[in-house]
Amino acid sequence: MNAPAPIVHVVGAGPAGLMAAERLATDGVRVVIHEAMPSVARKFLMAGRGGLNLSHSEPPERFVARYGGARRTVENWLAAFSAADLRAWADGLGAETFVGSSGRVFPRAMKASPLLRAWLARLAALGVDIRVRSRWSGWRDDALVFQTPDGERLERPDAVILALGGGAWPRLGSDGGWRAWLEEKGVAVAPFAPSNVGFDVAWSPVLVERFAGLPLKTIALTHGDRTVRGEALLTRYGLEGGAIYALSADLRDALARDGATSLTVDLRPDLTVETLAARLSRPRGKDSVSNWLRKAGGLSPAAAALLREIPGDVPEGAEKLARRIKAVRLRIVGVQGLERAISSAGGVALDQVDDRLMLTDLPGVFTAGEMLDWEAPTGGYLLQAAFASGVVAAAGAAAWLSAGRGVPAIGDGMG
Repeated sequence: MNAPAPIVHVVGAGPAGLMAAERLATDGVRVVIHEAMPSVARKFLMAGRGGLNLSHSEPPERFVARYGGARRTVENWLAAFSAADLRAWADGLGAETFVGSSGRVFPRAMKASPLLRAWLARLAALGVDIRVRSRWSGWRDDALVFQTPDGERLERPDAVILALGGGAWPRLGSDGGWRAWLEEKGVAVAPFAPSNVGFDVAWSPVLVERFAGLPLKTIALTHGDRTVRGEALLTRYGLEGGAIYALSADLRDALARDGATSLTVDLRPDLTVETLAARLSRPRGKDSVSNWLRKAGGLSPAAAALLREIPGDVPEGAEKLARRIKAVRLRIVGVQGLERAISSAGGVALDQVDDRLMLTDLPGVFTAGEMLDWEAPTGGYLLQAAFASGVVAAAGAAAWLSAGRGVPAIGDGMG
């Protein structure tokens, strides 16, 4: 009689965990997914409300640069599952993709729910067992311990893939509660920090009451030696939005080091100082300052309001005013918390895993997704890396199983 197929338990039903499960089940491995929440992929669905930006179409050398200090590690993941692979996968689920004008990749439905329904149907057809309200609470001897509505359950799979998310959006399941179970086993876990998050500015009462909620479009933000073009949103506490998120790691680290930092806003990056000054040299006539800034300077009400946040009067000379518009210097005094962040930095240190994403001190235990210590800006980079890490972890677990390793080795590794 043939031996039963090996079994892998995937803990966490976000993009990384679901992708790892699909890959393993396609290869004939029995897969059980545990999800602490009442339903799967809640953060994925939340991301889909804004259009579900799956990936980006930019060249690979620019793409991998988005991952900062984790570039070399993530580059290996993307070699295993590229942006083109992700598009082909989504297309195969009936979620045909397209490249937007910004280079970002979206499904034509512009939301997550149709793709997720098709994905779950595929997993069901592959025999994947998804158990919701099944919260992992560490190990006992060589067994995984889960708290379920029916009481405590102990599981002894042949391999484990942990895909538990980071520390952002705790109400959707990514609460980072898993840290204690890994640290007890000697795994180094970097503290969580907010990423892709808003930053605090001490606005005037006028800006807060009259302009909070308005966008700043087609601007350029400079912090240190980095400049990013894009959009931002004025909020009651400060600034948020894509251009801010692209600088969030640098801003966050500067705040941690210095307590405050400066951010320079170019409100008309498409114009030189000379061109802008020429436009501002035209007579104002009977226009109010706001109307004149709109007509001559091309400034929106939000941009004009930002201009007035600099202490002192708005310069009257055309060249001085042009230089102010091209370099509004803001003082960043704080960062919003993890509960308001789109993603998080921190997590399992990358030197704790091998190229297969197996924890070197816990043989047979693999990791994937945002619980690892990497970060990236919004724009498709987060989801792309999460999916790709799930592919790598699944391949690692499959290789582990093919080598004939399983429960005894896992138990030995866990003590």
